[in-house]
Amino acid sequence: QVQLMESGGGLVQAGGSLRLSCAASGTIFGVNTMGWYRQAPGKQRELVAVSITGGSTNYADSVKGRFTISRDNAKNTVYLQMNSLKPEDTAVYYCKVMKYGKDYWGKGTLVTDSS
Repeated sequence: QVQLMESGGGLVQAGGSLRLSCAASGTIFGVNTMGWYRQAPGKQRELVAVSITGGSTNYADSVKGRFTISRDNAKNTVYLQMNSLKPEDTAVYYCKVMKYGKDYWGKGTLVTDSS
């Protein structure tokens, strides 16, 4: 089993920055993909960014150039640096990891535009 704990959400003005963190615990061996998804009110959950073991990353078009995903394998933690935030970035952000083909989700952290 893998447990995930997200942190770093909050209120932010348009144009501001936040950094989300997701710490994984439990049986970490075998985790190969760590990523972030988000779900805005009334919308489906969508991919934001994903980091695959080995270094490759993938981003949603809507966040390219503004968000950066990174991971610290020694700390079993994945980060999402969010810059130039827009009102449409308001959502609950979820961390997800994949291990041997199985998905594990965090409970989410809320990012809200305060403008």
